[in-house]
Amino acid sequence: MAEKTQAKETLKPSLSLFDATALSIGAIIGAGIFVVTGIVAGLAGSALVVSMFIAALVSLFTAISFAELTKVLPKEGSVYEFAYQLISPSVGFLAGWMWMLSNTFVGAAVSLGFAYYLSALVPSLPVNVIAAIICLAFTVLNLVGIRQSALLNNVFVVTKLLILVLFILFGLAYVKPANFAPFAPLEIGVLQGAFYIFFAYAGFARVAVVAEEVRNAEKNVSRAILLSLLVSTIFYVGVGIVAVGLVGAGKLAGSTSPLVEAMNATENSFIVLLVSFGGLIATASVLLTSILGVSRVTFAMARRGDLPKTLSKLHPKYRTPHYSVWTVGLLMIFLVLFIDLGSVVAISTFASLFYYAIGNIAALKLKSSRRGNFKRLMSALGTLTCVGMLAFTIFVSLQSWVIGSAGLLAGMGYYAAKTKLAKNV
Repeated sequence: MAEKTQAKETLKPSLSLFDATALSIGAIIGAGIFVVTGIVAGLAGSALVVSMFIAALVSLFTAISFAELTKVLPKEGSVYEFAYQLISPSVGFLAGWMWMLSNTFVGAAVSLGFAYYLSALVPSLPVNVIAAIICLAFTVLNLVGIRQSALLNNVFVVTKLLILVLFILFGLAYVKPANFAPFAPLEIGVLQGAFYIFFAYAGFARVAVVAEEVRNAEKNVSRAILLSLLVSTIFYVGVGIVAVGLVGAGKLAGSTSPLVEAMNATENSFIVLLVSFGGLIATASVLLTSILGVSRVTFAMARRGDLPKTLSKLHPKYRTPHYSVWTVGLLMIFLVLFIDLGSVVAISTFASLFYYAIGNIAALKLKSSRRGNFKRLMSALGTLTCVGMLAFTIFVSLQSWVIGSAGLLAGMGYYAAKTKLAKNV
């Protein structure tokens, strides 16, 4: 009976290396570059590119850890599985719980970003309602199947990268060096900006969540993680330099669609329209992969009994965890109707720093014979930087620390109650 149940809960590997890389790029390049750039510009000023480099470096340490972990444990659920098997079941549960919290808020944030860019094209639209509608549409798409979602994501990724190439090349001709003054890379705001922009990079390990659905997962998942981070960093830095050079950090900081604000300086209405369309595509891509990712972590946790077993059931026709998909989608819809973008970003970053710290600790638990000193050093640096930025959260956003800690405590309470109930049965 157990073997039949396990067979029913097995997902089909159907994603190529290109699909896998595109999933992580789709999760990275979205709200960060098209929306959060404005928030970071308000903190770091014209040195926002320095914030991008710091966040990229922190991400690289952790990306190396996750690349190693997926070679050993190419399982659905990513950090949940890593921590469960290499640290302890309770730590694994908390890592998975915080992953779900973080990326549910990511989905809410990018759906709001989508709505802001659409409202820039069509003024007077109700932002929260539009965000809820796009959440519902992508929930249905994820229900139909990962292959369909991946194909649409591939189109989204190629399109938004082409638009960002155009933004950089066209915008360079209008850059004004005076807009980079004052340049203060040593100000505390640069570190605060790095905290927020880490939110933008946090999707680099998205593909690890669907490892069982990637062909030749032991090799392709780790390659996809590192490739997606490299490509995204190049685009982030290029766009950041051009955006500041076009209008200055002050104007970017006051906009909910900063790249459109920057491109307005060229007075080319067609390019402005194209960038607005790019914002729609980019945020839509992140939302699509967020719903996919959270539903798969939910599935993995439910399969082990850490969440209600119903959430691990696969649709008889589409072979997707349909109860998980619907639960995630409806929760995101609720969030976008009642919360604001700034709060979403801070809370999500708190949670992602927590589970990435756990992932780095799990990597340190791998057998020394499998890893060189350099990779162990990267995992140690990943742990220290994630924990350091997590502590720094108190000074950046006390609200995110309070809500994030409350989410962590809720997870601990749920796990304790579940464990106690299991012992009494």
